[in-house]
Formats: sequence, C-alpha cells, structure tokens
Amino acid sequence: MKVQPIGRRVLVERLEQEEIKKGGIIIPDTVKEKPQQGRVIAVAKPGKDEEPIQVKKGDKILFGKYAGTEIEIEDKEYLMIQEDDILGVIV
Repeated sequence: MKVQPIGRRVLVERLEQEEIKKGGIIIPDTVKEKPQQGRVIAVAKPGKDEEPIQVKKGDKILFGKYAGTEIEIEDKEYLMIQEDDILGVIV
C-alpha cells in the first residue's frame, strides 16, 4: 500500500537511536522515549496558491516530542506530521 500525504503533511519513519547500556542495566522498550528524529518517506504536494514544503523525500529531520499521529502501514510504524512540527533538517 502506498500513502500520499495531503495538506501540509509529511510521512516520516522514525529513526531508532543507539541503545546505550550503562552498568549492564537494560531498559525495557516500554519505558524508553521514542526518537525525535526521522527520515521523510513522502511529502504532500502543494496546492495552487501554496509554496512547496521545505523538506523532500529522504531528508533526515528533527521533530517535536509529541508531534504527529502514529499510523501503521503493512506492519510498519510511521508518523504523519504537519510541516510546522518539523524543527529542522539534519545535514
């Protein structure tokens, strides 16, 4: 299945952060914070009178901690976020 965002939305795949274990303590997945970095999978097409969204497919981005809506497509989790929730592009 393929999803094309509409409006000023971006489809993002979260990037997993490296797991650091200090002193041999293993932190369960349920307690870990979700990463605030992701890779852009798809970008909405601009409307007639709108400027294009500033990120493009493949960009690595930073977004707000509580940004977007989590969705699942073919057993894989994604995040649909508004352009305004993107804090920056990682270069």
